[in-house]
Amino acid sequence: MLSTLLWFRRDLRLFDLPALLDAAGGDAGVLGCFVLDPRLEATSGPRRMQFLGDSLRELQDALDGRLLITRGRPEELIPQICSALGAGAVHISADFSPFGMRRDAAVAESLAAQGIPVVATGSPYLVSPGRVTKDDGSPYKVFTPFFNRWREVGWRSSAKSGPSAAEWIDPGGVAGLPDPVDAPNPVVALDFPAGEAAARQRWTEFVADGLQTYAAERDRPDKPGTSRMSAHLKFGTIHPRTMAADLNLRDPGPTAYLRELAFRDFYAAVMHQWPASAWENWNPAFDVIEVDTGAQARAAFEAWKQGRTGYPIVDAGMRQLSESGFMHNRVRMIVASFLVKDLHLPWQWGARWFLEQLTDADMASNQHGWQWSAGTGTDAAPYFRVFNPSAQGERFDPAGDYVRRWVPELADTADVHRFKAGRPAGYPEPMVDHATERAEALRRYGLIG
Repeated sequence: MLSTLLWFRRDLRLFDLPALLDAAGGDAGVLGCFVLDPRLEATSGPRRMQFLGDSLRELQDALDGRLLITRGRPEELIPQICSALGAGAVHISADFSPFGMRRDAAVAESLAAQGIPVVATGSPYLVSPGRVTKDDGSPYKVFTPFFNRWREVGWRSSAKSGPSAAEWIDPGGVAGLPDPVDAPNPVVALDFPAGEAAARQRWTEFVADGLQTYAAERDRPDKPGTSRMSAHLKFGTIHPRTMAADLNLRDPGPTAYLRELAFRDFYAAVMHQWPASAWENWNPAFDVIEVDTGAQARAAFEAWKQGRTGYPIVDAGMRQLSESGFMHNRVRMIVASFLVKDLHLPWQWGARWFLEQLTDADMASNQHGWQWSAGTGTDAAPYFRVFNPSAQGERFDPAGDYVRRWVPELADTADVHRFKAGRPAGYPEPMVDHATERAEALRRYGLIG
């Protein structure tokens, strides 16, 4: 019987997986594998590795143990697996990240000598990078026109795949395969379960209980108004196409949710077109902006990371991040604005910390979210927009419930945003004066051009 290799990466599921259907086409037996790349292990925080490991264990169980998990460089191990298996092709979901494209090119080159093709079908996105362009074929740099064209381009219907879609090959019966390893298990607590079953269950619950109020409550960190699907989308335990099928676009909640899925595709398309923007300003005009990087700046960065800035909404967000591996999206914008415009630190410092801490850390969304706050990216907030952390706290956490949850020093404080009755003992004074630093940020940004 012919055999093929299905190489899982950011698609840790069996339902709605086009690459699985392609791998199983022609009655081919399919070996599923996942390669733990030491380069990614070295740059992933423990919660992200826990989510990955839990998702892999569930996938392995769904395949009755017939998933090969091994460790090493893919360009070395994938050819070895193909040789042992006698595989005629390697099937993947396309990866458009700069690292993923380099890795896949290296694997394809190493397989060329064996005459084995790498077949990419589908991607982690509703509309893959490169498909949404202007009439002249150039990429969009602004979200709204991208969004309009994105909806015109549209996406395919869900793939009718599942555990029974293939004749799975037991790796235990194949000689010459790389040594199997256990899925990662750093033994850290996650604040929600990983894996495909959990993703599908969570989405079903959100559609029933949260989707209709999403537009009104998604900016409120004090309310359970978001779907918490970001980590599942990151690891592909569910495809956004599966989710989009449940969106009734006559209602504001589903329409607002679709817009967020489009933002995810937009940032992926931007990074695909401009890969250097992962760590460099997308708009080079902002390269002249003065940022602080000395010892005092490093001390300020540590206080920001620890949630000891003296601004409650900022501190709540940073402590939520450290304690749970998650931060509400509105609060991500607030803490990012504070870092780059109140503390005048490089956005790359904050972006790197988020990548280390967030369970849902996605390179494109994270880096370009930071560039939005810094004013250096596509569709960025105007450089003169500087979030007032106290005003943001009052607007989006009006009763202070979110702050009190994550900053226990303020648990008994009535007014946690302005301290009209006085700042409680044990909670730090503001590390900077917002009005002063706002003026300084505008001075620095005003030097452009």
